[in-house]
Amino acid sequence: MTFAIGLSAALVASLLFNVGIALQGIEARSAPRRLGLRLPLLARLLRRPRWLAGATLGVLGIGPQVLALAEAPFVVVQPALAMGLVVLLVLGARMFHERVGILEVLGVLAIIGGVALVASGAPPHSEAHRGVAAVAAVVGALSACSFAPFAVRGTRLDTGMLAIAGSGCGFAASNIATKLMSDDVGRSHYMPTVVWAAVALLTGIAATVTGMTAFQRLRATTVVPVNTAVQTFLPIVLEPLFLHERWASAELGGAPIAIGLVVALVGTILVTRTRAISELAAGAQNGGT
Repeated sequence: MTFAIGLSAALVASLLFNVGIALQGIEARSAPRRLGLRLPLLARLLRRPRWLAGATLGVLGIGPQVLALAEAPFVVVQPALAMGLVVLLVLGARMFHERVGILEVLGVLAIIGGVALVASGAPPHSEAHRGVAAVAAVVGALSACSFAPFAVRGTRLDTGMLAIAGSGCGFAASNIATKLMSDDVGRSHYMPTVVWAAVALLTGIAATVTGMTAFQRLRATTVVPVNTAVQTFLPIVLEPLFLHERWASAELGGAPIAIGLVVALVGTILVTRTRAISELAAGAQNGGT
């Protein structure tokens, strides 16, 4: 029952996050390019009601995400966060009057099937944190990557692709910090909870600024697939470095999990590369100014 609650909470969080980023993207496209990689960009967007509504949905999504991480394995929750893309595909197709083709349908089926495979093969929810040094190294490395675009601002290294990578790593760090925070809340470890909450907040802000900057510099069909894939699946790849997981108890030695993750990743890329989602996420429709 707790597993089902966790998976359901992850789906709710995904819906809130994806609809929220669509509203945020609308306003990001209308902001002056000169504000890229600068906090005034965020300050400007905070004064726009539509962007603020999107940000509010994102904040509200943290609650069900924390619940999901407390009740279901991390390896299940992360790919489940991609399920909200299905809603964006429907909304984007209706907005742009774009026909949903066979690749988009296959992408949706791959996400659903991949998440189902991962859920069916996941071991019991028995994760434990590795040592402080290991956990800090993973989160620290991702956090450093998230702030890298700010460090090279104005140099020849200041590119759109670096902004995408920084945003993806920032959201990945935020997701991992949220997972660690969720576990420490459950164990009544309140000081680490505050630390991870602060890390999640700071990396989330950095990722938001670099993500909005990437929308200004590159095509949405480039930004959305890369950013989504990095923030969703990179934490899963890094999971063995910061969590102990009893994979010996997984079905068929973990094969369903591995196959499901690959299938879900392919589906995520297929869906997010379409105009219906990428342009909606970037807010390129009329009325965004």
